[in-house]
Amino acid sequence: MTTYEYSVIPAPRRGVKGKGVKGPEAQFANALTKVMNEAAAQGWEYVRSETLPSEERQGLTGRTTQFRSVLVFRRAVVAEPADAETEETAAPALLAAPLALTPSDEVDDSTQEADIMEEANADDAMTDEAEADAEDAPAESEESAPTPTP
Repeated sequence: MTTYEYSVIPAPRRGVKGKGVKGPEAQFANALTKVMNEAAAQGWEYVRSETLPSEERQGLTGRTTQFRSVLVFRRAVVAEPADAETEETAAPALLAAPLALTPSDEVDDSTQEADIMEEANADDAMTDEAEADAEDAPAESEESAPTPTP
């Protein structure tokens, strides 16, 4: 299946003068021809032109709808060449071959478990300190508050 990528560019608003081009219609056609030939030189194929609404800001808070003419181009996306094997036949071959660990890749399980326990203990210690601070804070504020005199 062929996939495409698209490019949308604004259509020219004014004509372009050229040799032997006379009149506004011919100048506009000349402008379109130049735009389309430039796109074709880059590998784009003309698909169609569209006139689409575009909501734009007018003033500080106002909005207005303008209609814009655009040209739509496409080109085929180059797909990577497929291998002789399909994904279905390649998957079992990948699962059948275990990964070989080098001595530097091997990890001592006891060291890893000790690191996890240290992190958990550090988190518990931080939580205990935060709870103790929270308990002390209201008591200090009650003691430092002045007592009203009758």
